Amino acid sequence: MKLVIVITRNDAEAAYNALRLAMYSLQQGDKVSIFLSGEGVKIEQIQDPRFDVAELAEQVLAAGGKLHACSSSLKLRQAESSPVCTQSGLTDYYELIKDCDKLMTV
Repeated sequence: MKLVIVITRNDAEAAYNALRLAMYSLQQGDKVSIFLSGEGVKIEQIQDPRFDVAELAEQVLAAGGKLHACSSSLKLRQAESSPVCTQSGLTDYYELIKDCDKLMTV
């Protein structure tokens, strides 16, 4: 299965649970792409002792998942892409959605 998860918030628990699902899906042999949009592009900045979002994001990458950050959302927040999530545009977003089997938005 090709799973796309869209994260639009920088809520620690929501992001952590989305990444947990991504990790589980990868362990099942699925292909997983995560698209960060809106406040979701701040995923690496989430600081919550209960949810180590940055560490789990790195684990998802190491397991073969892909993280994409919306270039417009980054620009609005004067942020930049990082080694964890690459900058992507509307065409990339469209292609991810067009080619996926399942789409989840958080």
